[in-house]
Amino acid sequence: VLEQDYLEFLHITKNFPGVTALDDVSMSVHRGEIHALVGENGAGKSTLLRTLAALQPALAGEVRWQGRALAEYNASELARLVAVVLTARTESESLTVEDVVALGRLPYTGLSGRLTSADRALVEDAMAQMGVGDWRKRRVQTLSDGERQRVMIAKALAQQTPVIMLDEPTAFLDFPGKVALLRLLGRLSSVHGKTILFSTHD
Repeated sequence: VLEQDYLEFLHITKNFPGVTALDDVSMSVHRGEIHALVGENGAGKSTLLRTLAALQPALAGEVRWQGRALAEYNASELARLVAVVLTARTESESLTVEDVVALGRLPYTGLSGRLTSADRALVEDAMAQMGVGDWRKRRVQTLSDGERQRVMIAKALAQQTPVIMLDEPTAFLDFPGKVALLRLLGRLSSVHGKTILFSTHD
């Protein structure tokens, strides 16, 4: 399984009246690679990521994860394969940072949300990697945009998926923060073998 392509997408089309943003494109993304979707705002980057994550249907074409069509995955299976970090604000603004990061373990705990000691260790590690451990008791609604982004990436790390997709992850970060985040993504890809796909207009 690890030798297979993690992702293939074929002929995905985004249509606005009279406009096709992306058509007749095929691509494969492999284990341990990092790829950036670069383009100006409105170019269709977010639409493509949402399509690849099954958050919206493709108008045409096909998406395959590990050789299986996207439609063959149920939500639980996909949540163990792909973690997605979007730019939209979450509905968990009243939760603490620790609670939000712990939500990354939901695909493994089920609806009970009961964390084992191993789950808690993964949550701690994810918070440490993103430097948000000191904020664990802060409410998400008290965080700046950049801080919230780091927390959501920590949640994706706690999800322990082989693939992480991020929509404009550096959008709210200052320049040192952007550099630090890109270094982290590079390390996750090269050292930990994760497949990283992110969009950016930088």
